[in-house]
Amino acid sequence: MNGLNEVDCTLDQHGEAILAIFNHAIAHTTALFDLKPRTAMDMAQWFAIKEGKNWPVFGLQDEAGTLCAFATYGAFRAHAAYGQTMEHSVYVHPQHQGRGLGRVVMQRLIAHAWASDVHVLVGVIESGNRPSIRLHQQLGFMQAGTLREVGRKFDRWLDVDLYQLKCP
Repeated sequence: MNGLNEVDCTLDQHGEAILAIFNHAIAHTTALFDLKPRTAMDMAQWFAIKEGKNWPVFGLQDEAGTLCAFATYGAFRAHAAYGQTMEHSVYVHPQHQGRGLGRVVMQRLIAHAWASDVHVLVGVIESGNRPSIRLHQQLGFMQAGTLREVGRKFDRWLDVDLYQLKCP
């Protein structure tokens, strides 16, 4: 993308920016079902798990070094039989939404997943998050089901839609 660079995110270089994006999503959206802000210690643990499992964290940053978007994946469920199924996440900084950045980091994440022998990527998306649902549909994800009233945030019950993409 013009003026943006793809980066492999690290705790030292991007931890603070990812923490800010997460905490904005926690406070203002239903994209994350966390109810309390995450901490710097949470980020250190999050990155340690990603690095220990060789799970990527791909980002896009502008020429000033501001992280504009990132995507990652990790275990879908802890049981061994799910080992080739990963749940992914994609977040775009609020000031950079609507510019196609989520698509760019997701395409890189999907390519990495297939090269790493991942069989299925799963997205768990709050049912009212139309932009995320559209993005996933445009990338070939298929809706696999809806879980009704499984989360509670902002004094209301929330549904989630499960979207999956199977390796070609």
